This record gives sequence, structure tokens and C-alpha cells, in this order.
Amino acid sequence: MAQRRCIHTLSCRALAILASNPALHHPVKIPPSLSNSVESLLISRSSLKATGAETASYHSLRAHHHHRQFSSSSRDESENDEEGEETEGEYTESEGETETGLKREYSAEEKEEEAAAIGYKVVGPLQESERVIKPYEPVFAVVQVGSHQFKVSNGDCIFTERLKFCDVNDKVILNKVLLLGSCSQTIIGRPILPDAAVHALVEEHALDAKVIIFKKKRRKNYRRTKGHRQELTKLRITDIQGIEKPERKVNPKSKKDAVKKEEKVAVAA
Repeated sequence: MAQRRCIHTLSCRALAILASNPALHHPVKIPPSLSNSVESLLISRSSLKATGAETASYHSLRAHHHHRQFSSSSRDESENDEEGEETEGEYTESEGETETGLKREYSAEEKEEEAAAIGYKVVGPLQESERVIKPYEPVFAVVQVGSHQFKVSNGDCIFTERLKFCDVNDKVILNKVLLLGSCSQTIIGRPILPDAAVHALVEEHALDAKVIIFKKKRRKNYRRTKGHRQELTKLRITDIQGIEKPERKVNPKSKKDAVKKEEKVAVAA
């Protein structure tokens, strides 16, 4: 190191003298030992700069890709990194996004298969001329949507987990019917009734109330608080098919009252 410093100072002084005296601008013979040492010094300096730049770029990339939360111990930092990796993987899988961040495009067959696995089928948008909602009928059904079961009847409103590939005012058929019942009969599936179907209408896509998730490990300085709002779909049941519906009984008294009122109105006129 001492020799390198001496050579460096001598070369700097020689360059300064040549710059100050233009009359000395003539070729100077440098001994081979000095030239070799100068070349080795320049090569070492260039390699040091290159390695410094590479290390700086590596550290910057590492800091960009690995965001850490500051904590009081190295153990908490490692736990944060592991949790961040797990949550990122879950998010990408649940949302159906690719590594580039773009949403996956499904074909018509893939959409039908995924919807059938959940337990519904999208028919199409509701037309203005259609009157889907009917008066109440004394029939009920037990339907499975995803991993949840609902007991529904005509005109009921239920909230399910967010259904893919359907928008507001779309008509939906719920295929997984487990049970049908009325005043006169009950039909139980094994486990599903193939000929039964429950028609519904998508009214809204909404978010459920916030749920606070708190995790703690005692004596480890580990506390995590998160909030979650579940995505929901509001369905209005419009019709139940696959069972004989009893006819609505009309009281004879109501008919007599209606006839008397009509007579009174005619007499008054």
C-alpha cells in the first residue's frame, strides 16, 4: 500500500509539472517496472469501482423487492417477511391474477365450469319487459352455494359470497338443490336433486361489515392488527321449480264482500 501511494503521488506531481511547463511536452521514457505498477494500480481501482457499483445496485434491488417493517428484534423482521410472502401468494391466487398483475381472461367453457362447481349458472341480463318477481308461493328449498347452505322460498333475499362472471340485474339459476318441500310433500336429494332448480336475480354486489383480526405472541413483541371486509352478492329468489305447487285457496267470504261492495256502488250511482 505504501508503494502504491508513493507511485500515485509521483504521477500526480509529474502531471502537474507537465501541465504548468508546456516546454516540457516531449515524450518521456517510463521504466517498465513503473509502467507495470501504474497499470496494475489503475486496473485495481477500476475493479474496485465496478464491484462497488454492483454491490450498490444489488442492495438497491434487494431493498426494492423486500419491504420490511421496522421492529425491535431481528426475529420479528423475519416473521414479517414470511407473513408478507404468504399473504402475497394468497392474494394472487384468490384474485386470479397473473404474475404481471393483469387479470386472467376466462373462456366461456371455463366460466361455465367454475360457476357449476360453485353451484350456479348465469342465464343473462334481465329485460325491461320481463316480470320475474312473482307473489309468494308456499314452497321452500335448501340450496348450496359454494360452501354455504340456504333455506329459501319465493321472494326471499340472501347474501352469498361474491359470485364471479355475473353483474347486477343478471338472471341466475342455482343448480345444487338439496331439498324441496311444500305443504303436501317433501323431496330429499342424494345429495342433489337433478330436476330441481331455483331461479334468482342479482340485485347488488356489496361489502360486509369490517372484521378486526388481531394476532399476538406473548413475550415475543409480536402484535399484528388487520381488517377484512368480505365481498358479498345479494340474490333475490324469484322462482322454485321441481315440485308441485299447491293452489292458493281463496276464502268465499272475501268473494261475497267484493260482490256486496260492487252492488252498493251500483245502487249509489
